[in-house]
Amino acid sequence: MITRIVKLEFQNEKVEEFLSFFENIKYDVNNYTGCYGMQLLQDKSNPAIIFTYSLWESDAALDNYRNSNVFGQIWPRIKPWFASKPEAWTLTNYFSGMQYQSSN
Repeated sequence: MITRIVKLEFQNEKVEEFLSFFENIKYDVNNYTGCYGMQLLQDKSNPAIIFTYSLWESDAALDNYRNSNVFGQIWPRIKPWFASKPEAWTLTNYFSGMQYQSSN
């Protein structure tokens, strides 16, 4: 299993538009084959900075998503809203002691 963390910084005036758009597509990503779930996290001191945190079965599963129609419909839509270039990390999971599960 791998974890994918993506940092997105939006133009201030596009944050609410992104959050509204995300409400419509969140389950398309969360339920994608090979995805074990995702979270959307917003920086408390700078609301224009948003992270996605997702768990994937493998690098191949993540690559399948990135080459999918789902991703192909999301990324071109939100890309013009960015204030800076996104940053991404793909991490190998060694331990997780997290027990809290958000209902949102």
